[in-house]
Amino acid sequence: MIDLNYTFFVQLVNFLVILTVLNLILLRPIRGIIKKRAEIMSEKLGSIEDFAAKAEAKLESYKAALTGARVEGQELRMTLKAEGVAVESSVLAEAGAEAAEKVAAARKEIDGQKQTALKALRAQVSAYAKDVAGKVLIKA
Repeated sequence: MIDLNYTFFVQLVNFLVILTVLNLILLRPIRGIIKKRAEIMSEKLGSIEDFAAKAEAKLESYKAALTGARVEGQELRMTLKAEGVAVESSVLAEAGAEAAEKVAAARKEIDGQKQTALKALRAQVSAYAKDVAGKVLIKA
């Protein structure tokens, strides 16, 4: 059994003194360091959350701007395409009109040349007819 003599009280006092000294020398500084570390981690976590929120907001803003730019680009593309089709139609119409004018002028020139050739041939037909008739009559 345990004897309660003066050594027990000495050891109890010794234990309490050591516990107090360890608390002052070792445990309080460690608790202070742990508390500071927790505060620092809390601050860092808060700044990380702020940064993540700002990054998410910027990403959403970027996505919205990109979508707007795509829509604007599509509208611009469609506008330019419509203008191109209009210009193409105009150019084709002008080219068609110019080609029609050139064809009409060429036909007119060909008709003029044809009439000149017919007149020249008609003038020569009588001479050729006389030559042929003369040759045919000589043989007969």
